[in-house]
Amino acid sequence: MNYEIVKIRSSQGVSKQCAILIIYTGGTIGMSQDASGSLVPFNFMKVLDHIPELSKIEVELTMISFPKPIDSSNVNIGDWQALGHIIYENYDQYDGFVILHGTDTMAYSASALSFMLEGLAKPIIFTGAQIPIGMLRSDARENLITAIEIAANQRNGCPLIKEVCIYFNQGLFRGNRSQKMRSSTFAAFDSQNYPILAVSGIDINYNETALAKPNGLAPLRLHKDFDDNVAILKIFPGITQALFISILGIKNLKGLIIETFGSGNIPNEAWFIECLKKAVENQIIILNVSQCSGGDVIHGRYKTSKKLSEIGIISGGNITTESALVKLMLLLGTKKSNEMVKNSLKSPMNGEMD
Repeated sequence: MNYEIVKIRSSQGVSKQCAILIIYTGGTIGMSQDASGSLVPFNFMKVLDHIPELSKIEVELTMISFPKPIDSSNVNIGDWQALGHIIYENYDQYDGFVILHGTDTMAYSASALSFMLEGLAKPIIFTGAQIPIGMLRSDARENLITAIEIAANQRNGCPLIKEVCIYFNQGLFRGNRSQKMRSSTFAAFDSQNYPILAVSGIDINYNETALAKPNGLAPLRLHKDFDDNVAILKIFPGITQALFISILGIKNLKGLIIETFGSGNIPNEAWFIECLKKAVENQIIILNVSQCSGGDVIHGRYKTSKKLSEIGIISGGNITTESALVKLMLLLGTKKSNEMVKNSLKSPMNGEMD
């Protein structure tokens, strides 16, 4: 993939500048209004025309753009692999990374990079906007400027943030704990099961006890093999046996995430349990994730979930659906045995669950 690269001049007079790579993938942030008032993509490589304040930041900024910016609804595994490759190839040249991304699938992409980049010890900050940068009340300016400041923040010569995060509307969240919660307010993202990492106001206040603290001794490794033979099934009142059987009968299905009620509860009809049991016997890995944004799956808290552990369904604990999906696809991509994949699903890989 060929990328357009632009170096954005920063302010002069700093003895040693921090170098940040901005990766533009597309999304609402890169839109502007044309003469008719319609939203159309603009050349984001000319970002200084819209945010001249960037030239005042005492950071060396370089921008890479996807050849064809994408609507985040079209993001796929290939895009995650491209992002991972860009960061891996440029890891030693930059102190941090800011990724401009559409909001609809930002939590999926942030989760993906958190698992793909083993040994990460630098900041990768995803951000975007609810209103395009070319519109008067856009939130893009604050989101981008603060994301850069967070990525450039160092202490004793080392980055303060050493993980994949999402910065949006004055809040910094762990990437693989985040979800898009709202589509019509600036506070699009939240992290119900993990504390907020930082809040920006007059100052940026960090919750340092919640930050990832890797030792930084291991070299960065890129894991990029995914297996997309997975599905998500949201359990609902009145779900039929025919529907359930059709999902479990998908050709080459290797993994299924079931979004269940509350703390992991399911209908207690005999056919439901029997279908799940047969699927497990057929080597389909099934991960139980709650439909609730906050809380845990706890098998056995109620009678309707007690049977699940007995037949081999894995509790996802308090993992998000977005993180669970990416984690499952990546683990299946390792070609390890089902038992090894199941064991990995039960414990955190990179702070995505308790």
